Formats: sequence, C-alpha cells, structure tokens
Amino acid sequence: MQKQEIMNLFNNVRGQNPLVHHITNQVTINDCANATLAIGGSPVMATSIEEVEDMVKLANALVINFGTIDDETYAAMVRAGQAANKKGIPVVFDPVGVGATPFRTDRAKDFIELVKVSIVRGNASEVFALIGGKASTRGVDSGTLSIPLKDLAHNAATELQAITVISGKIDTVSNGKELVQIDNGDIWLTRITGTGCMTASLIACFAGVTEDLFSAAIAGMSVMSLAGERAKQALHDTEGIGTYRMKLMDEIFLMDEHLWAEGVRLL
Repeated sequence: MQKQEIMNLFNNVRGQNPLVHHITNQVTINDCANATLAIGGSPVMATSIEEVEDMVKLANALVINFGTIDDETYAAMVRAGQAANKKGIPVVFDPVGVGATPFRTDRAKDFIELVKVSIVRGNASEVFALIGGKASTRGVDSGTLSIPLKDLAHNAATELQAITVISGKIDTVSNGKELVQIDNGDIWLTRITGTGCMTASLIACFAGVTEDLFSAAIAGMSVMSLAGERAKQALHDTEGIGTYRMKLMDEIFLMDEHLWAEGVRLL
C-alpha cells in the first residue's frame, strides 16, 4: 500500500462522481447523504424492495447499514446486495449494533451468507460478534474485548473474505494479508451521531472508483478520522458539539490529497 495510490483516489472520486446507493440507518441518513456529497460522490437512498435492483444497476457502490433494521428493510437489503454482486460493484456492510440482540446478529450472519460483502466497517464488538464471538455490545457502542484489534481485523478479514475496517481510538484495516492502522481522530467523533455511518459512505465513494478496495477502505476511514481531528483543532473555546458537527462536514468537504497526505498517520 502506497500513499500515492490513495492520494490518486481523491481526484478519481471528484472526477467520476460515483453514485453510491444506500440502504442505511434512518437516524443518520441525511448525514450519510451529505458526507457522500462532501467528498465528491452522489448519494441515492432508495429502500423500496420494488426498485432497489434497478437502482443498483445505476450505482458504482452499495452501502448496507443495519442501524434501523426490520424484516421489510432486510429483504430489500438482500435483494440489493445480490444485484450488486451480479453487477460486480462493491458492497460495504456496516453491521451496526450486531451483538446487541439475537435478531440483529442473526440477520447479519444470514446477510453475509446470502451476499458477497466486499468491505465490512464496524466497531470492535460488532465485528467480533459478526464472526461468532461473544461481545458485550451496548446499543451501538463497542464493549471491551480480550482479543487485540490487529488479530481481530486479520481474523475477520480472513473468515469473512472481506476487507475489514475496525474503528476505534486507533483504526485498523486488514485484507487478511496486509494490515494498516490509522492514528488520527478525536474522542468527540464518538459524541455525535452518524460518524460511523458516514465513514461507510466515504469508503463506498472511494471503492466506487477503484478495484483497489484495500486502499479505498483506508482512504474512507482515514478521511473521517483526520477530518474529526482537524474539526476539533478548529474549534474556539466557546464552541461546543454543535459547532463541531458543522466543522466536521466542512473538513470532509475541504479534504484533498494534499491535506490528507500531510495529516494522516498510517502505522
């Protein structure tokens, strides 16, 4: 993995304007759409089972997010995912809250049996639960695990046959052979809704313009972490979480290959 390869993806996204189809979390759907636009992609949020296949035919990548899963939405997700597999576009899966309830966990495991997922993005508890571990997930928050993140990312990528992105204090990305960690971010990213969901959208934007999905996963994850870090640094003493949220979107919009290369810390 070379920094230059990732730097090239920024121009590819803004030049090609990839269409990213989302079936995503209703809590954060607007955030995901705006993050996609901010980085240079084009979002669509069609969820009706009657049209998801046709929408996938137009798309460059598909995001499936389990945040507000129900039976009807799940059926549409499977149909969209299978259509994406047939077309050969990447599927980015965000297993939000997996491990919290049997319903959510069972549906997630069924989904990865029915759909070939290209990239999984979640916190440590969600990813651990997805591969059969007993994780203490509290809602959508990560619990404490005994397994090191590097081992978890490697094991999940190998077992799922999908690039695995684990968000945390240090983010970890593995394709089962290579592993990269990202030492950017800020604790305030955990204090607003939608940052994980938006990260899946950013990853999908990069994945929609390249066959190098490992670099796309690193790019999308690191953009969110670096943007969160820069947004916090840009705050004045009298500004709080609401302003931080706005500045985060600004930083995603302003991010280019030069700001990224200067600020990213890859381990």
